[in-house]
Amino acid sequence: MSAYEAIRILHILGTVLIFGTGMGTAFFLLMAYRTGDVDAIRVTARHVVIADWLFTMPAIVLQPITGALLMRILGVRFDSAWFLAVALLYVVTALCWIPVVFIQHRLRDLARTAASYAALPPEFHRMMRWWIVLGVPAFTAVLLIVVLMVTHLGMTITPSDTMRAEILRMQVDSCAAADPALQ
Repeated sequence: MSAYEAIRILHILGTVLIFGTGMGTAFFLLMAYRTGDVDAIRVTARHVVIADWLFTMPAIVLQPITGALLMRILGVRFDSAWFLAVALLYVVTALCWIPVVFIQHRLRDLARTAASYAALPPEFHRMMRWWIVLGVPAFTAVLLIVVLMVTHLGMTITPSDTMRAEILRMQVDSCAAADPALQ
């Protein structure tokens, strides 16, 4: 496996973790909240906090690193419209996600001390509304980043010499795998 392939796989896995963990935790916490069952809310809020630290945080750190490496290998300019759109969406995501992390911790703590759903303080419900309000644009921005990543809309690729050599090597390997006589 080449360095390009390894970096690309790490980048895709990071995207899957951010997207999947975000969608999963949002769904489960919202569904737990809608049950009105404080025990379900308590357990789910605790697991959402854990999931963000185990999966989302490392992926958020990994994405700009692997993305920059891929851009460099592919010859994508950092002043391109594509990169500026991705960077802007990433900043929007971060500006929404950072407060959401603190809100999730607070929701977890408030649910931990409540004896029942009725005993949840007004702050819990207010924080839950903010969690949803911030989650919608964050998730939308991530979705748009995935669309840009997959479609390359607005991206101009000028492969580096390293990338040209890598493409040639992959083509040769592909031909050799298809025709055993070439091996």
